Amino acid sequence: MERRTYLGSLGAASVTGLAGLAGCLDDAMGTVGLGDDSDTVLSPPDQTRGDPSHPIHGEAFPDFAIPDPIADETVSLEDFIGDRALLITFFFTSCPDGACPALLTRLRRVQEDARENGYEDDIALLAYTFDPERDTPDVLEEYGIEQSVDYEADNWHFLRPESYEEGEQWLMEDFGMGVERVEDEDEDADDSEQDHDGEDDDHDGHNGDDAEGDNHDSHNGDEHDNHDHGEYTFNHINLVVLANNQGITERAYPLAGPLSERDDLGGDIGVIVDDARTVAQNQPDE
Repeated sequence: MERRTYLGSLGAASVTGLAGLAGCLDDAMGTVGLGDDSDTVLSPPDQTRGDPSHPIHGEAFPDFAIPDPIADETVSLEDFIGDRALLITFFFTSCPDGACPALLTRLRRVQEDARENGYEDDIALLAYTFDPERDTPDVLEEYGIEQSVDYEADNWHFLRPESYEEGEQWLMEDFGMGVERVEDEDEDADDSEQDHDGEDDDHDGHNGDDAEGDNHDSHNGDEHDNHDHGEYTFNHINLVVLANNQGITERAYPLAGPLSERDDLGGDIGVIVDDARTVAQNQPDE
């Protein structure tokens, strides 16, 4: 789509830090926008800002076919057409703060609500990792257990592309979400010093001291911090997207991280749960 052409300049702009990507969210990607509402359950959102590159209300959800390593199957958009609504978010398990666990919490709360209100079979919950190198099938399965995912409900899928490059291509070119892998310079410096003096400095893999304060919304005390952060991290927005069973986007929540003060843009879990229930229980006809 033409509205996604700005993504080609993301790498050239050399986004530095997640705070910079947050600026892209406001200035370039915009937030929730208005599309055609003729094929949607939900009315157009009240607020619009900018022209987001990711799908918005009334627009077709991009086609995909991505492996679910836990179920040992390939999950595609076609699997849900005429059958289920879908709610998707994007994360990596080595996230150095509480943003990614907060995104999965929103999906998990929808899963709980679906069980309580009888629409378990009417919605699919998709958690897409853009870090397949570290997010192996075993890591993803254990992470789901940590996040209290109910695998027996048969409506949760961890999506794991074959490689970061392959995942990045779909995210940026087809879906329209900016993501950037950032090497951890502090880790590189530690490795270099170790090569010189043989001593192993204590380093936890965070992307510098500013990572928690300036990048995602800060979150303290989350068990997710027990994960090894490795030698790189990612710049990304905290995005959740809801689509109906015809593959039409109902809502995009681009500020769905923890402690968000923008409830109208997805900070409120209750909003996402209510919207997901409404769409799942009132599916549009083909």
